[in-house]
Amino acid sequence: MKRPLHLSHDFLAEVLEKDSIALDATMGNGNDTAFLAALAKKVYAFDVQERAVQKTQERLAQLGLENAQLILDGHQHVDKYVDEPIRAAIFNLGYLPSADKSIITMPDTTLEAIGKILERLEVGGRLSIMIYYGHEGGDMEKDAVLDYVKKLPQETFATMLYQPLNQVNTPPFLVMIEKLK
Repeated sequence: MKRPLHLSHDFLAEVLEKDSIALDATMGNGNDTAFLAALAKKVYAFDVQERAVQKTQERLAQLGLENAQLILDGHQHVDKYVDEPIRAAIFNLGYLPSADKSIITMPDTTLEAIGKILERLEVGGRLSIMIYYGHEGGDMEKDAVLDYVKKLPQETFATMLYQPLNQVNTPPFLVMIEKLK
Protein backbone atom coordinates (compact mmCIF):
# COMPACT_ATOMS: atom_id res chain seq x y z
CA MET A 1 0.00 0.00 0.00
CA LYS A 2 1.28 3.47 -0.84
CA ARG A 3 1.80 6.10 1.78
CA PRO A 4 0.06 9.43 1.09
CA LEU A 5 3.27 11.23 0.01
CA HIS A 6 4.15 8.49 -2.51
CA LEU A 7 0.61 8.56 -3.87
CA SER A 8 0.91 12.34 -4.15
CA HIS A 9 3.98 12.00 -6.37
CA ASP A 10 2.33 9.30 -8.49
CA PHE A 11 -0.76 11.48 -8.91
CA LEU A 12 1.34 14.40 -10.20
CA ALA A 13 3.74 12.30 -12.30
CA GLU A 14 0.81 11.04 -14.38
CA VAL A 15 0.26 14.53 -15.83
CA LEU A 16 3.78 15.98 -15.91
CA GLU A 17 5.66 16.15 -19.18
CA LYS A 18 8.97 17.71 -20.23
CA ASP A 19 7.21 20.90 -21.37
CA SER A 20 5.14 21.28 -18.17
CA ILE A 21 5.27 24.05 -15.59
CA ALA A 22 5.12 22.83 -11.99
CA LEU A 23 4.94 24.54 -8.62
CA ASP A 24 6.11 23.55 -5.15
CA ALA A 25 4.20 25.81 -2.77
CA THR A 26 6.16 24.67 0.29
CA MET A 27 9.80 24.04 -0.65
CA GLY A 28 10.95 22.63 2.69
CA ASN A 29 14.01 20.43 2.23
CA GLY A 30 13.60 20.34 -1.54
CA ASN A 31 12.35 16.80 -2.00
CA ASP A 32 9.18 17.78 -3.86
CA THR A 33 11.01 20.49 -5.81
CA ALA A 34 13.56 17.89 -6.99
CA PHE A 35 10.79 15.41 -7.85
CA LEU A 36 9.00 18.03 -9.96
CA ALA A 37 12.21 19.34 -11.56
CA ALA A 38 13.09 15.86 -12.79
CA LEU A 39 9.81 15.71 -14.74
CA ALA A 40 8.90 19.27 -15.72
CA LYS A 41 10.37 22.00 -17.90
CA LYS A 42 10.32 24.54 -15.06
CA VAL A 43 9.46 24.53 -11.37
CA TYR A 44 8.57 27.51 -9.22
CA ALA A 45 9.29 26.71 -5.57
CA PHE A 46 8.23 28.88 -2.63
CA ASP A 47 9.22 29.08 1.01
CA VAL A 48 9.47 31.82 3.63
CA GLN A 49 12.61 30.39 5.25
CA GLU A 50 16.13 30.96 3.92
CA ARG A 51 17.11 27.56 5.32
CA ALA A 52 14.58 25.92 2.99
CA VAL A 53 16.01 27.72 -0.03
CA GLN A 54 19.57 26.69 0.95
CA LYS A 55 18.59 23.05 1.53
CA THR A 56 16.73 22.95 -1.78
CA GLN A 57 19.63 24.55 -3.68
CA GLU A 58 21.94 21.88 -2.26
CA ARG A 59 19.55 19.07 -3.16
CA LEU A 60 19.06 20.29 -6.72
CA ALA A 61 22.82 20.76 -7.20
CA GLN A 62 23.48 17.19 -6.01
CA LEU A 63 21.03 15.94 -8.62
CA GLY A 64 22.23 18.26 -11.39
CA LEU A 65 18.80 19.87 -11.75
CA GLU A 66 18.83 23.51 -12.88
CA ASN A 67 15.23 24.17 -13.94
CA ALA A 68 13.81 25.40 -10.62
CA GLN A 69 13.29 29.00 -9.62
CA LEU A 70 13.59 29.14 -5.82
CA ILE A 71 11.54 31.97 -4.38
CA LEU A 72 12.01 33.28 -0.83
CA ASP A 73 8.43 34.42 -0.38
CA GLY A 74 5.08 33.10 0.80
CA HIS A 75 3.07 30.89 -1.54
CA GLN A 76 0.17 33.35 -1.36
CA HIS A 77 2.26 35.62 -3.64
CA VAL A 78 2.32 33.09 -6.49
CA ASP A 79 0.66 35.63 -8.79
CA LYS A 80 3.71 37.93 -8.49
CA TYR A 81 5.98 35.25 -9.98
CA VAL A 82 3.92 32.89 -12.14
CA ASP A 83 1.90 34.09 -15.12
CA GLU A 84 1.87 30.89 -17.15
CA PRO A 85 -0.40 27.84 -16.87
CA ILE A 86 0.59 25.31 -14.19
CA ARG A 87 0.34 21.58 -14.91
CA ALA A 88 1.07 20.27 -11.41
CA ALA A 89 1.46 21.75 -7.93
CA ILE A 90 2.12 20.43 -4.45
CA PHE A 91 1.79 21.61 -0.86
CA ASN A 92 3.19 20.02 2.29
CA LEU A 93 1.39 21.91 5.03
CA GLY A 94 2.78 22.27 8.53
CA TYR A 95 6.38 23.16 9.35
CA LEU A 96 9.86 22.52 8.01
CA PRO A 97 11.23 19.35 9.61
CA SER A 98 14.40 19.93 11.67
CA ALA A 99 13.82 23.69 11.72
CA ASP A 100 11.89 26.27 13.75
CA LYS A 101 8.56 24.55 14.48
CA SER A 102 6.95 27.88 15.31
CA ILE A 103 7.08 28.82 11.61
CA ILE A 104 4.06 27.04 10.15
CA THR A 105 1.79 27.35 7.16
CA MET A 106 -1.33 29.35 8.01
CA PRO A 107 -4.95 28.86 6.91
CA ASP A 108 -5.45 32.31 5.36
CA THR A 109 -2.28 32.34 3.24
CA THR A 110 -2.68 28.67 2.30
CA LEU A 111 -6.25 29.20 1.06
CA GLU A 112 -5.18 32.31 -0.86
CA ALA A 113 -2.37 30.32 -2.51
CA ILE A 114 -4.65 27.37 -3.33
CA GLY A 115 -7.13 29.72 -4.98
CA LYS A 116 -4.46 31.42 -7.10
CA ILE A 117 -2.94 28.08 -8.11
CA LEU A 118 -6.32 26.63 -9.08
CA GLU A 119 -6.92 29.71 -11.28
CA ARG A 120 -3.61 29.03 -13.08
CA LEU A 121 -4.02 25.26 -13.25
CA GLU A 122 -4.39 23.89 -16.77
CA VAL A 123 -7.40 21.73 -17.61
CA GLY A 124 -6.19 18.24 -16.70
CA GLY A 125 -3.69 19.76 -14.27
CA ARG A 126 -3.43 18.53 -10.71
CA LEU A 127 -2.82 19.87 -7.22
CA SER A 128 -1.79 17.69 -4.32
CA ILE A 129 -1.99 18.88 -0.72
CA MET A 130 -0.27 16.88 2.01
CA ILE A 131 -1.81 17.91 5.31
CA TYR A 132 0.32 17.56 8.43
CA TYR A 133 -1.73 18.76 11.37
CA GLY A 134 -0.17 17.34 14.54
CA HIS A 135 1.12 20.73 15.68
CA GLU A 136 -0.42 23.80 17.27
CA GLY A 137 -2.61 25.49 14.65
CA GLY A 138 -2.59 22.43 12.40
CA ASP A 139 -6.21 21.49 13.08
CA MET A 140 -7.39 24.96 12.07
CA GLU A 141 -5.54 24.77 8.75
CA LYS A 142 -6.70 21.20 8.11
CA ASP A 143 -10.33 22.16 8.68
CA ALA A 144 -10.04 25.31 6.53
CA VAL A 145 -8.49 23.42 3.61
CA LEU A 146 -11.02 20.59 3.77
CA ASP A 147 -13.91 23.07 3.93
CA TYR A 148 -12.51 25.00 0.95
CA VAL A 149 -11.98 21.89 -1.18
CA LYS A 150 -15.43 20.49 -0.38
CA LYS A 151 -16.97 23.68 -1.79
CA LEU A 152 -15.15 23.54 -5.14
CA PRO A 153 -17.65 23.10 -8.00
CA GLN A 154 -17.78 19.44 -9.08
CA GLU A 155 -18.21 20.45 -12.72
CA THR A 156 -14.80 22.12 -12.64
CA PHE A 157 -12.79 20.07 -10.14
CA ALA A 158 -12.54 16.43 -9.13
CA THR A 159 -11.39 16.08 -5.52
CA MET A 160 -10.27 13.08 -3.50
CA LEU A 161 -9.11 12.39 0.04
CA TYR A 162 -6.56 9.67 0.86
CA GLN A 163 -6.25 9.16 4.60
CA PRO A 164 -5.00 6.47 7.01
CA LEU A 165 -7.89 5.21 9.12
CA ASN A 166 -6.25 3.15 11.86
CA GLN A 167 -3.25 5.30 12.84
CA VAL A 168 -2.96 7.36 15.97
CA ASN A 169 -1.12 10.65 16.53
CA THR A 170 -2.65 12.69 13.69
CA PRO A 171 -1.13 10.95 10.65
CA PRO A 172 -0.72 13.15 7.58
CA PHE A 173 -3.16 12.70 4.73
CA LEU A 174 -3.52 13.72 1.11
CA VAL A 175 -6.06 15.88 -0.71
CA MET A 176 -5.94 15.60 -4.51
CA ILE A 177 -7.56 18.01 -6.96
CA GLU A 178 -7.79 17.75 -10.73
CA LYS A 179 -9.10 20.57 -12.93
CA LEU A 180 -11.76 19.22 -15.30
CA LYS A 181 -12.62 22.37 -17.25
